[in-house]
Amino acid sequence: MRKTLTALLLALTLPTLAMAMPEGGPCHGDGYRGEHGPRMFKELDLSPEQHREIRKLMGEQMKSRHNITQRYLDKLPAAEQKAMQDELKAAKDKQQGAIRALLEPEQQKAFDEQLKKMEERRAEREAFKAWQAEQAKKAQ
Repeated sequence: MRKTLTALLLALTLPTLAMAMPEGGPCHGDGYRGEHGPRMFKELDLSPEQHREIRKLMGEQMKSRHNITQRYLDKLPAAEQKAMQDELKAAKDKQQGAIRALLEPEQQKAFDEQLKKMEERRAEREAFKAWQAEQAKKAQ
């Protein structure tokens, strides 16, 4: 259930992040994603080492926030977890439908292909995680 919920939360955020990404790609010049990074660090004239360390710290913070959130989600009863998953999936489907409606036919085709590739990567990642868990059990 935990893996499913984590995968679902990740699945819901990836399309949004991909669509919100600036034209220049994920690092758009200054090496930071999101709105706060460029505004906070743009004028500090950071060295490459400082950039790496700050990105590392921000990544650790993101993982920590995810772990805290996951701890509380795990405490939900199974019925509420299922209801949450269903609601998140419906919201994701609605968002993707709204995005798709804004696109031209050739863009829709590319969007659908991107979604398909993301789903394939997600399935591969889940299969790999399952394999890793199986190997860890065998090693014990």
